[in-house]
Amino acid sequence: MRARIYQPARTAMSSGTAKTHHWVLEFSPESPREVDPLMGWTSSDDTQAQVRLRFDTKQAAVDYAREHGIDAQVQEPKKRKPNIRPGGYGENFATGRRGAWTH
Repeated sequence: MRARIYQPARTAMSSGTAKTHHWVLEFSPESPREVDPLMGWTSSDDTQAQVRLRFDTKQAAVDYAREHGIDAQVQEPKKRKPNIRPGGYGENFATGRRGAWTH
């Protein structure tokens, strides 16, 4: 069984980092999906592709894979640059602001 261990990225619809602090072990599909000729649904007989295990740390996920004989590949996360300036939006309207504030 092949699997990958990764830390999920934030969703495209949000700037927050919720649900990105855990690690996920996800199995690779072993058989291709096929389209049902009657209904048109996409299906697969591979039940392992539905399994996603969550862990608090990367080491816990790696240890679990090693104990159960799973060939897992670890993908390190790409951290985003801190581009938030100190003070934030409220600094624009501060009374002690240096410099003129104009539209």
